[in-house]
Amino acid sequence: QVQLVESGGGLVQAGGSLRLSCARSGRTFITYIMGWFRQAPGKEREFVAAITRNGGNTFYADSVKGRFTISRDNAKNMVYLQMNSLKPEDTAVYYCAADPSGATVFSDEYNYWGQGTHVTVSS
Repeated sequence: QVQLVESGGGLVQAGGSLRLSCARSGRTFITYIMGWFRQAPGKEREFVAAITRNGGNTFYADSVKGRFTISRDNAKNMVYLQMNSLKPEDTAVYYCAADPSGATVFSDEYNYWGQGTHVTVSS
């Protein structure tokens, strides 16, 4: 079984930055495609970013492109989401996910999910 634990969320002013981390344990001999999703109050969960197994390719939602950066350290079983120029509309619970089972990395059909970390951006 795979466990994912997010950290790094918090309260930040608009224009500020946060770095989210996702620590993975269990079945660490397997390298998965990893993703970040978010869910704002009253809204559906949406794709934020994804990264391939070796980190060679990254994917971003249009709403965060140019502001967020996903990265990974396979030796440490960690995935990161650097969030810059934050906006109030980025306020959400951010989830780390592993091993997509859908047709694309953009779908929320991932096999493993963390519990989420709250990000609040004040105006």
